[in-house]
Amino acid sequence: MEFISGLLHNKVFMSAALGWLVAQVAKTIIYMIINKKFVAERLVGSGGMPSCHSATVCGLATAAGMQYGGASFECAISVMLAIIVMYDAMGVRRETGIQARVLNEMIEMFTKMGKEMSVEDKLKEFVGHTPLQVLVGAILGITIAVIVGNVM
Repeated sequence: MEFISGLLHNKVFMSAALGWLVAQVAKTIIYMIINKKFVAERLVGSGGMPSCHSATVCGLATAAGMQYGGASFECAISVMLAIIVMYDAMGVRRETGIQARVLNEMIEMFTKMGKEMSVEDKLKEFVGHTPLQVLVGAILGITIAVIVGNVM
């Protein structure tokens, strides 16, 4: 119980966790407004606006910098992690989602042509992020860390 209490009072952890939570809820609401339907998978799934990965790691890095200073190893590790995660979200993971969308379209086209396909489930297209989604997630995470740092 002491461990959980410690986590709940840890500004760095709470900034990262709240960054993730707020981004996931916002992503679900935005998806629901645009598509006119609630999809529970959006509450935990990757991809979409804003990037929860960016919100999480930017909240972590900002809180670590505020707590330990910009010259600390905690801040350095957090910033490097944030850079890697955001770069990956816009690069490899985004390309994976684009490829999944193309493959899903091809499977649908072949199925309509009467070809039997062995793919049981559609490939997941929401994997990566656009630069705008990453930027909005980063701003969200930084803002949450600043709020948490001033409130806790």
